Amino acid sequence: MSTIFFHTFKNPFITENGEQLSEPTIAYQTWGTLNEARDNVIVVCHALTGNTEANEWFGGFFGPGKTLDPDEHFIICTNALGSCYGTCGPVSVNPGTGKPYQADFSQITVRDIVRFDQLLLDELQIRGVEMVIGGSLGGMRALEFSIMDSRIKSAVLIAMGKAHSPWAIGISHTQREAIYNDPNWQEGYYAKSNPPKQGLALARKIAMNSYRSPQDFEAKFSRKRQQNSDQFQIESYLNYQGQKIVNRFDAVSYVRLTQAMDSHDIAYGRKGFRQALRKVKEPVLVIGIESDMLYPIAEQKELAQLLPNAHYIQIDSPHGHDGFLIEFDLMNQHILKFKKQLKNSIISH
Repeated sequence: MSTIFFHTFKNPFITENGEQLSEPTIAYQTWGTLNEARDNVIVVCHALTGNTEANEWFGGFFGPGKTLDPDEHFIICTNALGSCYGTCGPVSVNPGTGKPYQADFSQITVRDIVRFDQLLLDELQIRGVEMVIGGSLGGMRALEFSIMDSRIKSAVLIAMGKAHSPWAIGISHTQREAIYNDPNWQEGYYAKSNPPKQGLALARKIAMNSYRSPQDFEAKFSRKRQQNSDQFQIESYLNYQGQKIVNRFDAVSYVRLTQAMDSHDIAYGRKGFRQALRKVKEPVLVIGIESDMLYPIAEQKELAQLLPNAHYIQIDSPHGHDGFLIEFDLMNQHILKFKKQLKNSIISH
């Protein structure tokens, strides 16, 4: 079992919108041993409600001979800025007031999250990152990492695109509206004992409908009803998912991180998509999931075409967007092949 580490920075962190976070803390976990050159590193980036426990939610990638092999690499996973699993976010205490930030927490961007992660890599004196990998928000972070950090030697980007589409922003918006319309929301300054549970649960139900696919729901639930009940099984499933998020996540963090996802646009401030991606000379594997409705495969194909040194792989799966947390066997095959090609390329040079 890996230990969760916490590092508090002495200097304040300034977000893209100019707000200051004093004495911010970052939570992270590591697996494996850092080599003498401090460059056998793989950075794993989690998605919207993820945490540092990559060995749990990315478990199918971990182990000997797999994508994330602690015998071979030093693997690091941070909790994203703005989240609620140990890194500075809305539930953290603001040193200036002695109270949790709550809605006073800055509206952050994907680039803010990556810049904050970079500070930890600097602190750990990481000199090289063999690979950065992530899906969904994690993929957005991995892409920005590839653009912003010269230490990155390769990237695996799963189930996302060059920018958050109007379709995805619209879905995020409806989730936030569900939270805002909960009477307990209180403009984001709710009592810890009385959070907007119904709003957050509804937001998650909306999200779950976009994470899966019609064929997946048909195969799992069809029109079956719960035993001795008029409730459809799909309704029971969504209610269960809503209750799960209420028990483990903070509503303001959910709002801030979905807003960060909406900020994802690699062209912003960089004179266009091609200009932005021209900097990424390193090999990139882009993975799309055929049934993904939230980030359709056209987005991954386009991203792979825009990147100078990218290869696109399609996973045929009925599980929709959530396939990036399910189809580990298929993804492992492609990523291991990608890693082997990288190694052979280094040897040949």
